[in-house]
Amino acid sequence: MAAHGSKKVIYAALAGNFMIAVTKFGAAAFTGSSAMLSEGIHSLVDTGNQGLLLYGMKNASRPADEEHPFGYGVELYFWAFVVAILIFAVGSGVSIYEGISKVLEPHPVSNPLVNFVVLGLAFAFEAVAWWVALREFRSTKGKRSYIEAVHDSKDPTVFTVLFEDSAAMLGLLVAFLGLVGMQYTGWLWLDGAASIVIGVILAGTAFLLAFETKGLLIGEAADPRTVAAIERIVEANPTVEQVNEIRTLHRGPNDVLLALSVDFENTLTVGKVEEAVYAMEIAIREAFPVIRRVFIEVQARQHHEKMLAAELAEGEVPGMTLGTPADGGGAATDANAGGSDAGGPPS
Repeated sequence: MAAHGSKKVIYAALAGNFMIAVTKFGAAAFTGSSAMLSEGIHSLVDTGNQGLLLYGMKNASRPADEEHPFGYGVELYFWAFVVAILIFAVGSGVSIYEGISKVLEPHPVSNPLVNFVVLGLAFAFEAVAWWVALREFRSTKGKRSYIEAVHDSKDPTVFTVLFEDSAAMLGLLVAFLGLVGMQYTGWLWLDGAASIVIGVILAGTAFLLAFETKGLLIGEAADPRTVAAIERIVEANPTVEQVNEIRTLHRGPNDVLLALSVDFENTLTVGKVEEAVYAMEIAIREAFPVIRRVFIEVQARQHHEKMLAAELAEGEVPGMTLGTPADGGGAATDANAGGSDAGGPPS
């Protein structure tokens, strides 16, 4: 997903949530509604979260340096995880606490009409921000289901905003039902109960966001279709006997680290291997600009299989091993070679 598209979604949500937070807090102070106060806290937390996502995007775009040779792309995933924690600790925690307090010591809400007007305006603002996020998300979803698209996404910014706005609209509906129920039944505790339900909704949202961003923070592989296409590019080189293994790692939405183990023809000179590695790297980067680093290990098939067996014996999970030897494996020496970024073995 393009960075400018993600920023557009975040800016739309930031503006909407700030206006909504001010309106909700004003209504809560005027009417004394616990549910409205919870909604104000919710919108304030969302506003801060969008600021953190923008901060993460800015820091993630910094160039690599000596201390961080692979760049800062993972920082976006870190701040997205922080957002999930804040939604749970601040948004959910305060809402549930406020709700319990009002259930134990209920009091009437004055000027309920003000609350209903504010809820209607807030729903309209949230709907606009939600639609912007949904449209951006659908542009990259393809034929996958929404659940699959979220799980496969390497850009947490848009689905974070989409989750937040969905939770906000659901929370507004709960606040509305709580206020209506209180007005018609006279049960004052319904206002506090609505606040508790809003807190539970926020807790569920935080859990989903934490679950999805955790995988990105630990490190996820590139899309299987991308890996398969890389295999085809490498195998198209006439000097290649076998692609032993491909490992990929997303360090950001548009930053992929690629490690390859390749068995070349045994008769090649070192110079020919270097030329082949360079050609492969150029072809891969042209096909997939998101691949920023390429490491290619020159390794005989049988040597690679021994290394995999050693990893399994030590309890490590090997990466993706592709194909079968065309002629029982080459006899190339186990040496490293590569282009500008060629290096050691995939890890």
